[in-house]
Amino acid sequence: MGDVINLRLARKAAARAKAEATAAANRAAHGATKGERATTRAERDRLAKAQDGAKRDHGAPGAES
Repeated sequence: MGDVINLRLARKAAARAKAEATAAANRAAHGATKGERATTRAERDRLAKAQDGAKRDHGAPGAES
């Protein structure tokens, strides 16, 4: 047989773990310095521009099939 556990304590422990994970994500998102946020934004914009530049244009008039 398995061990007997108190479900109330198990639920509270799971809730604490979930809250800590959420707090860690919030610290990572909102705890960045202004320079780090600017660097992240510039990198995201650069990647988006590179991806948009690599797209093919199939529906343009005069484009060959």
